[in-house]
Amino acid sequence: MINQSFVVTEESGIHARPATVLVQTASKFKAEIHLEYAGKTVNLKSIVGVMSLGIPQGHQFTITSFGEDEEEASETLKGTLLREGLAQ
Repeated sequence: MINQSFVVTEESGIHARPATVLVQTASKFKAEIHLEYAGKTVNLKSIVGVMSLGIPQGHQFTITSFGEDEEEASETLKGTLLREGLAQ
């Protein structure tokens, strides 16, 4: 299991476009991937789940990956967040 924490840098937070990018990236992997924010955990492969969290700019969230390709999933998601300027 791999846990990584990030802080949202995107001005509008994790809204429709960033959520879509994250869900599409997570869906490429077999590992189970969860996103946790404010005590709530959702499946990162679910656009409805990610959107329901409404994570605003400046707030911290955690991504947990576990399963056969967890390392690749974790590194790819981290790269996507940084490259897209969504989080640090």
